[in-house]
Amino acid sequence: MESIIVTGGAPIAGEVRVEGAKNSALKLMAAALMAPGASHITNVPDIADVDVMSEVLEHLGARVTRSDHSLTIDATHIESVETPYELVARMRASITVLGPLVARCGEAKVAMPGGCNIGSRKIDMHIAGLKQLGVTITSEHGYLHAAAPADGLKAAHVTLEFPSVGATENLLMAAVVAQGTTVIENAAREPEIVDLVDFLNGMGARISGGGTATLEVEGVESLHPVTHKVVGDRIEAGTFLVAGAIAGGPVTVRGFDPAHLEMTLVKLRAAGCDISVFDDGATIERTRPVCPVDVQTLPHPGFPTDMQAQFMALMAIADGGSIITENVFENRFMFADELSRMGADIRIEGHHALVKGVAGLSGAPVRATDLRGGAALAIAALVADGETVITDVYHIDRGYERFCDKLSALGADITRAGTAGDAPATGC
Repeated sequence: MESIIVTGGAPIAGEVRVEGAKNSALKLMAAALMAPGASHITNVPDIADVDVMSEVLEHLGARVTRSDHSLTIDATHIESVETPYELVARMRASITVLGPLVARCGEAKVAMPGGCNIGSRKIDMHIAGLKQLGVTITSEHGYLHAAAPADGLKAAHVTLEFPSVGATENLLMAAVVAQGTTVIENAAREPEIVDLVDFLNGMGARISGGGTATLEVEGVESLHPVTHKVVGDRIEAGTFLVAGAIAGGPVTVRGFDPAHLEMTLVKLRAAGCDISVFDDGATIERTRPVCPVDVQTLPHPGFPTDMQAQFMALMAIADGGSIITENVFENRFMFADELSRMGADIRIEGHHALVKGVAGLSGAPVRATDLRGGAALAIAALVADGETVITDVYHIDRGYERFCDKLSALGADITRAGTAGDAPATGC
């Protein structure tokens, strides 16, 4: 089993470039199923989740070719509409093929999704929205079977009860070929949604309102392949910015749009960090004690749930107490027990984490409980006294390319040890 070993105390400084966004690349790969022919996607991160999604697409009959950070997905021939549990259980994002398969083939049989164990992440909104487009959905033996009407999908006015990213994506992709104009209210506004809208419009879709709470989709008869560059990963960028905040910096992060991470930057400044932004990145430095800052996660443009764990690691060394409120997922504090093993003073009360800053953390054996929690433990270990050994690092590999190498290039004393094995089916 592989582990990450971090010896704290080494100053970090320098420049790092982030990859394309995991949360966008996976959905664009699914969307490529909607057009016969070969679509080309560039700036694709070399991460485990992309490997899994490639397997899903190949199982369906698409041909996936990878070259460096580019993918060519030839979806000329779709030979199956079923995604087996063995694949879906390895990555929740594979549920995103539901909308494209229904749009392209008129049906889909998708195993109920796996993913990070950080909440129920129910797919009720996906199902309810697709039903409004005329899709018949049944559940049996752990699979969802979706079928479009014989005369095609019909446009609808859909209001989501919560701005779910996944539900917005599935509805958006199905609505692209529905007859008439579909309106999706209370839609997710994340930059990754905007990237998907741009991708689909490049394929010939007619979508307006990307980045707002109301999406309008004028149905088209068919789509064509596209060439598209994945937007920069704002969460990877935020992770390295918090690493700079924890260790002091200065650290420059390039390859992303700072406007996509605005609320995180606001909170980092409030925590006492000096931040300068430019077109494709930001520089962070901290020369004074960390100030305690309260944070509550919200859908975009609020503070992202995917940055909650990293920010808690920063608050663990703050000069005072802070309250972190998780409003998106009901069980995303699992890593807090591991951070406490390093000396952090954290008390969980429902969906609130009460964090009392300590003078210093100490290295300890810990395990990554999920993707972002694992990254948070690694950056907390940068300032811990002694050695921290992190296990279950396959979680980190699912969302970060060359994570240790990038931190090492900044000066961190971080290495990997052991032999890589197959990730359990519950990874995120």
